[in-house]
Amino acid sequence: MIEVGIVGASGYTGGELLKFLNNHPQVEIIAATSRQFEGVPIHKVHPHLRDMNIQFENIQPGDLDADLVFTATPHGASMKIVPEILETGARVVDLSGDYRFDDYDVYEKWYGFKHTHPLKAVYGLPEINREKIRGADLVANPGCFPTGGILASLPIVSEGLVDTLIIDSKSGVSGAGVKPTEKTHYPNCSDNVSPYAVTSHRHMPEIQEKLGNFGDVRVSFTPHLVPVTRGILTTVHSFLKEDVSSDYIKEVYDNFYKDEPFVRVLDVSEVPGLSSVRGSNYCHIGCFDIDENGRLVVASSIDNLVKGASGQAVHNMNLMFGFPETEAIDQMGMHP
Repeated sequence: MIEVGIVGASGYTGGELLKFLNNHPQVEIIAATSRQFEGVPIHKVHPHLRDMNIQFENIQPGDLDADLVFTATPHGASMKIVPEILETGARVVDLSGDYRFDDYDVYEKWYGFKHTHPLKAVYGLPEINREKIRGADLVANPGCFPTGGILASLPIVSEGLVDTLIIDSKSGVSGAGVKPTEKTHYPNCSDNVSPYAVTSHRHMPEIQEKLGNFGDVRVSFTPHLVPVTRGILTTVHSFLKEDVSSDYIKEVYDNFYKDEPFVRVLDVSEVPGLSSVRGSNYCHIGCFDIDENGRLVVASSIDNLVKGASGQAVHNMNLMFGFPETEAIDQMGMHP
């Protein structure tokens, strides 16, 4: 049994963490922090958690007495508190972007913050860093778009089949966070599809850096906001360097992910759907169609709040403490 705290538990990712951890047989939640909602019962903010008899607390991160702390805090804020938490002896899974990059100059360029507390962290994508995660004190949980894009691209990059990727992702509105904005206001996003940060999204260099560890590849990435609550559908376009079949590509993916508990490789021409993974920690990958010009199309789907955030964070926790990898996060998606 381990004692776990969540810093910044009032947002969407905090709510998902509380849900999964509440059902984890090896976890006791000792604190869920929020300055704004201090003293407020959890279910007043997260109505689906009505049976959790705890309140939000305003506790300084350095005062948490826990084995593990999840920092579900904004970019730029985590770097100020993670070193303090580590000094208490707790291990940390950080859900911000502050510790995802190997090169902090890249972080500063794309996030616009001076990194005041650079530390060595393990990038928390279990499909590529499982053994490193087991021994890590600080795990940087991947971004939601990078999770879908990297998993959809890794096999063909590692096999050297492509050298350029054009990644197009469609995200549900919850990816923008709990605080509404003009773009995410219902009348503005309903019945609408909007590309944004078309060549400058901060997740592009994250995808580039991590895929670059597996092969020489250039990445172009554009996200779109679509009028759904949850999910990211990612379509990866690339031109093959070799004349291979769709069946061969599927076999490459089957072999690459054969032992992965949360990746499902679909059949050729079977396209992943958002509702198939909604509420789950699974990533579905499929399509594998090739046109007459040698263009390969691969698609993936994830729940941005689960595999793209909190579910993956719990997966990392399970690895860090030697629990079964799928503990508390192995439920299927909710379709329709």
